[in-house]
Amino acid sequence: MTHRIKRVAVLGAGTMGAAIAAHAANSGLEVDLLDIAPNELTEEEEQKGLTLESPEVRNRIVNAGFERMKNARPPALMSERVAERMRTGNFEDDLERVKDADWILEAIVEKLEPKQDLMARVEDLAKSDAIISSNTSGIPLHSIAEDRSDSFKKRFLGMHFFNPPRYLKLLEIIPTEDTDPHLVEDVRALGERVLGKGGVMAKDTPNFIGNRLGSFSMINAIRYAFENGYGIEEVDAITGPLIGRPKTATFRLQDQVGLDIAIGVAQNLYDLVPEDESREQLKPPEKLQQMQENNLLGLKSGAGFYKRDKRDGETVFDVLNLETFEHEPAENPEMPLAEEAQKQGDLGARLRFIMSKAEEDRHARFLRDTILADLAYASRRVPEISDTLENADHAMEWGYGHEAGPFRMWDLLGVKETVEQMESLDIQVADWVKEMLDGGNESFYKKDGTSELQFSPVNMEYEPVREDPMQLSLDTLREEEAEISRNDSASILDLGDGVLCFEIHSKGNSVDSAVVEMGNEALRRLEEEDEWVGLVIGNEGGNFCVGANIGEMAEGAKNGDLDEIGEAVDALQNLLMDFRFASKPVVAAPHGQTLGAGAEICLHADRICAAGETYVGLVETGVGLIPAGGGTKELARRLVSSAMHPGGVPPLPHVQEAFEQIALAKVSGSALEAKEMGFLRDEDRVVMNGDHLISAAKREALELADGYAPPVRENTVYAAGTKTRAALEVDVNTMQWGNFATEYDGVIAGHLARVLTGGDLSIPQWVSEEHILKLEKEAFLELLKNDKTLERIDAMLKTGKPLRN
Repeated sequence: MTHRIKRVAVLGAGTMGAAIAAHAANSGLEVDLLDIAPNELTEEEEQKGLTLESPEVRNRIVNAGFERMKNARPPALMSERVAERMRTGNFEDDLERVKDADWILEAIVEKLEPKQDLMARVEDLAKSDAIISSNTSGIPLHSIAEDRSDSFKKRFLGMHFFNPPRYLKLLEIIPTEDTDPHLVEDVRALGERVLGKGGVMAKDTPNFIGNRLGSFSMINAIRYAFENGYGIEEVDAITGPLIGRPKTATFRLQDQVGLDIAIGVAQNLYDLVPEDESREQLKPPEKLQQMQENNLLGLKSGAGFYKRDKRDGETVFDVLNLETFEHEPAENPEMPLAEEAQKQGDLGARLRFIMSKAEEDRHARFLRDTILADLAYASRRVPEISDTLENADHAMEWGYGHEAGPFRMWDLLGVKETVEQMESLDIQVADWVKEMLDGGNESFYKKDGTSELQFSPVNMEYEPVREDPMQLSLDTLREEEAEISRNDSASILDLGDGVLCFEIHSKGNSVDSAVVEMGNEALRRLEEEDEWVGLVIGNEGGNFCVGANIGEMAEGAKNGDLDEIGEAVDALQNLLMDFRFASKPVVAAPHGQTLGAGAEICLHADRICAAGETYVGLVETGVGLIPAGGGTKELARRLVSSAMHPGGVPPLPHVQEAFEQIALAKVSGSALEAKEMGFLRDEDRVVMNGDHLISAAKREALELADGYAPPVRENTVYAAGTKTRAALEVDVNTMQWGNFATEYDGVIAGHLARVLTGGDLSIPQWVSEEHILKLEKEAFLELLKNDKTLERIDAMLKTGKPLRN
């Protein structure tokens, strides 16, 4: 990456502009967020005697966008403190700031003339090497740059983020014919390495890739449902996870996006593609227009295809009657097809089963007729919108959350068989697909050793799938026979350069006895075998680790096997303490949910290398327990002990902070928040791109290995004693009197307070880590004897929600 990006100017503080600015700040960049100055006063401003020259008026529009972004749900900012890296301003007074920007992103109203006018002003101000980009979702990039200089055109391109930009991985990169190819690669590196996005190369065609294919798919499914008598609930029940798509499925997704936005994107596309053979299928059905006229836009208007309501004290989601436009109670129709398909196994098996049932089952028929139409449409759009299949697939996988993009899904179904089905249904397949099959090529993707190839519709031959140079894939390493040891719950792999990886892959990535067993083997190899210089604890599951296997524990407690559970607690504590005091560095690489024992694993590592989207918390109180793998001890060490050096500081505020985090089962909303909460330290690293996490953790291990010395075993925990414990108990009693905590919450909190303050020590003193671990275990086993704890565990296992008993 030749461009070093430190400051970005985002021009336009609407929903997307402000959210992109927020994510740039999440990524560590300094941000200027600018928008137009108002040309008229509001009634309130007139009453206050303000003028158009008043500072609060000049920045009213940009500040309103900034405040909306700060209050967005889900949060656009990874931490409230991130906003400190953002400055607001307006185009009249502050556009000069563009001079300092390394990257400029335009995100104003979707109209060509205002974009052209703004780009003319930007060209006069921007540094000669600044990246200049537009987030337009549909206006041709070459038109925006039409009257600009050759120098401007060389460094101008499209950077189309998907909403919400913090959470959706897709970044469409759209060069024009004039864009410098080196700059395109720099922008891809900016997207992948700094912003944590997945870069997809798109052509400068209407709606690029994601919205071109996504709009067709959405309108096609909705029209088919309307014309063939399928209900809203029926369609959503079969178009979500069953076929590898998000739970929002079809109609819930429209409510989330906003029907006006969805219609606008589809209508804009319809107007821009007169040559598209499927143009009429892109036109929004009349019923959608009627819904828009009735302000049934979805979440933004309070009602759409669904309406949230309260009935008998319960939250319900009523469903729109498409004839009356009134909402009615949900019917939750039975779906025998869905139940049978789920039993088939993975996505490919489910899809093939569904297709085989299409002639006899109406739900299977819906999926066959809509999915095959989507796949065929994608084939007809390539190479018009993209030269490669992987770009089309990634656009749908990263922008829409599909498990498999159109061509990967086609491979799962079998290309030849699917083409035959399409032709029997008069669905037009692109000629290049038939030529591919005629040439004896049976799939769009295939393996060449451990590398993957994709069929090129341009060159009519297989070409390599792009490999992200910053990604280190454990599955690829496994294919290369780098797996050293394995059981049902965990593995040990060779990451290369003398670094081991301890990978958890149990159900839910929870900690069970087999995980502990494999962890001990990883440590033994690290300590005893000279070829290893460090250990990474990481995996590529949906979450790093959701905690201990509470089902296993509950069963043992009900059977009275507390001695065995005590031994299991000892085993976990010993493993994590061995990680902490190992003679070679141990680096944890958490991502996603990192809860309970997952958090405790990280707290005992020398260094944490966390994905930006890491949600860390000690949540054991939710099941009637307290952390017993060293989590309580580590928060005492990090939040209390660190504050007590060199002494003279009252311990109570710091003990309260640790106490509240555990008692209230607080979970960070990001890795940045985890750092503020004390789970991560200043030297720990946050990696925005989760795909780069294992590689980054390996580099950390190698950097630590040179001259590494393990921590010294000494009394490192400050135990505040019974006086501080009494103060904590008063706080708990106050919460109970205010009905903010139940009687049993108080029992759990009492155990926690005792452990955090060192047990029955009458005076504050420094104690060993083992002292606190012993107290953790005692409290854990005592709580596990209580029926109310077992009730909480049962409720969590059955409902996934904590019980307050």
